[in-house]
Amino acid sequence: MAALPLVRGSSAPDVIAYLRSIGSEENRQGMLRYGIRIERALGISHGDQRRIARAIGRDHARAFELWASGLTEAQFIASLTADPKRFTSADARAWAAEFDSWDIVDGVTDLFVDTDDWLGLIDEFAADEREFVRRAAFAMMAWSVVHRKKEPDATFLAFLPVIRRNAGDERNFVRKAVSWALRSLGKRSMALNAAARQLADDLAASNDRTERRIGREAQRELAQDKVLAGVAKREAARAKAAASPQAALSPLSLSRIK
Repeated sequence: MAALPLVRGSSAPDVIAYLRSIGSEENRQGMLRYGIRIERALGISHGDQRRIARAIGRDHARAFELWASGLTEAQFIASLTADPKRFTSADARAWAAEFDSWDIVDGVTDLFVDTDDWLGLIDEFAADEREFVRRAAFAMMAWSVVHRKKEPDATFLAFLPVIRRNAGDERNFVRKAVSWALRSLGKRSMALNAAARQLADDLAASNDRTERRIGREAQRELAQDKVLAGVAKREAARAKAAASPQAALSPLSLSRIK
């Protein structure tokens, strides 16, 4: 992508005009191979979308203008440039109501996890019958493992009954998100790994084909040596960080105290 004509403070119309100018029909058609709906897409890579978001910076009002355009890429950039502290549950519901493809769900729910009522939204969306809204709940679970670093294991353990209740949803994009959530939780800590594997064993033994598939996927992945090693490493790093002083005194500070 050539040098960006967009800068911090660029308006929504300017961003949308630029997106339209770099769209690729070849990319749009290629998206179909991954099960992505392209009716609202321009065919711009996520890498380029992130680059644009970095260039224009955070602007909460503009984010809603971008979302209102209906263009998939503009909506993804909206999620990257909205202010999580000002983004409300009502905003999340309104945006989720427009979800129509797995890629926009997985991109935008990254923002939802950073909002204050993220746990309430997960419960609400998981109970929603709309396919992509329900997927949003489990995408949020998966993202929360990455973003919510200070959450105790108890927060994530509470997701397992929700996963269990929805593991029989045979709709493809829900099933894949439920599997993603279960496998992600199992990589958070050794305790969560054990709990996730226990649920995986239960699902793998189910008479329901969808549940069995999710269970077997999690069984295979969460028992891998490299996965277990990664979990142990992350757990050790968290323990070390927790044991360290929260605000170590610098040599300069010490000299002033003396």
